[in-house]
Amino acid sequence: MKSEKLSNLQLELLKMFSYQISNQQLLDIKNILAKYFAEQATNEMDKLWEENNWNSNTMESWSNEHLRTPYKP
Repeated sequence: MKSEKLSNLQLELLKMFSYQISNQQLLDIKNILAKYFAEQATNEMDKLWEENNWNSNTMESWSNEHLRTPYKP
């Protein structure tokens, strides 16, 4: 099995949380991180929408696309 190096985020979190915390604190931190990354994804998606002039018609068109590979027995 190949050993991967830890990311800079993982290393920083290991340093910060090298002590025991309560389950509630752990849950709070998970929620903070989830909210942060969700906001980053939303911001990037908003940027793509603006750059590509996407709108509700674009979404409607996407919802009607069938991109699956046909099944061939």
